Amino acid sequence: MKLDLVQLDALLTKLAAHDVSELEWEDDSARLRIVLGKPVTHVHAPAFAPPTTAVAVAPPKGEAPAVIEGTIVTSPFVGTFYRSPNPESPSFVEVGTTVKKGQTLCIVEAMKLMNEIEADVAGKIVEVYAENGKPVEYGQRLFRVVSS
Repeated sequence: MKLDLVQLDALLTKLAAHDVSELEWEDDSARLRIVLGKPVTHVHAPAFAPPTTAVAVAPPKGEAPAVIEGTIVTSPFVGTFYRSPNPESPSFVEVGTTVKKGQTLCIVEAMKLMNEIEADVAGKIVEVYAENGKPVEYGQRLFRVVSS
């Protein structure tokens, strides 16, 4: 497959005009993958993954399920979890930090964009589940916040 810039531009224009967000094509000599979308620069986590106020944990056989109190903040998408705005800065929050609704808890980097994840409720951070600089999955637990 030989594709010049004019052909590539025409292909991208047609994909966008027909609301195609992803295209993957492969033959013996080449592989092409195009993903179209608008970049997200700031995401409020609950828009993608509403917080859970009580989570049942699977118990050993014969025992009642444990209930975790508080709001679980989850990752709204796949990316890299960062606890601070840069390596030299302190973490946005620590266990024991009291947070306000809308306060930044962390950053999840996705496709080279830094997305601030905010608290949906006011309360106290009682657990941090993710590890700084490590990948997180969609829906993965990041924090547990107990309302004050």
